Amino acid sequence: MSERRRHRTPAPRRSRRGLCAPRIVLLGVLGIVAIAAAAYTVSTYLHEQNLPKDMKGNPVVIESIAAPKNHAVPQVDGRTFRVPSEKLSVPLGELDQVDGVIDPPGFASAYVVRNHGATLDNAAEGTVYVVMHSCRGGATCPGNYLIDVATGEASVQSGADVYVAGLHYRVTGSHSVYKPEVSSDIDIWQNTPGKLVLLTCLQVPAQTKSIDNMVITAQLVS
Repeated sequence: MSERRRHRTPAPRRSRRGLCAPRIVLLGVLGIVAIAAAAYTVSTYLHEQNLPKDMKGNPVVIESIAAPKNHAVPQVDGRTFRVPSEKLSVPLGELDQVDGVIDPPGFASAYVVRNHGATLDNAAEGTVYVVMHSCRGGATCPGNYLIDVATGEASVQSGADVYVAGLHYRVTGSHSVYKPEVSSDIDIWQNTPGKLVLLTCLQVPAQTKSIDNMVITAQLVS
């Protein structure tokens, strides 16, 4: 990717709180993800076959978190999630929010949240939510394409095109949100006609546990 200046939509680090915001925990998006590392043995090989894979087929590990079954599928009807400016194109799956928990199970797909906000069929009437992992420790996940770790900003710029299955959106802005405040950020969870919200983890240069989520917003074009 050619070098270019990054622009960030100004926003406060601490998000606004409100009683209308749903209590949602982004378990999978907040998880610690890295390439599995171990002395290579037959038992290691067999263990790695049961681990989820990143976009390059590397086995990855995530902190163990008990989450309710969300009926997730990694891809629906051949749909894709694409951000051409960032050379990102991955399968588009779906999952359910269950008991206030959003937990993407895979590391090579983006996921539409079926039961919060709008569905793809009625995207013009409300907000569509798409969540995905970003990874650290050498793994490559969809969210890595949308963040600039060095600057702590989104890599995708305002005006960039985003394609969610057959829907065309245009990026309107981005900002980071302190993870404990994501669930109460009314700007994220307000249901707005034609809006798209992308959520992923904002990794840090030290490759330690991240403390913020990256929120990227876009508006429906067609």
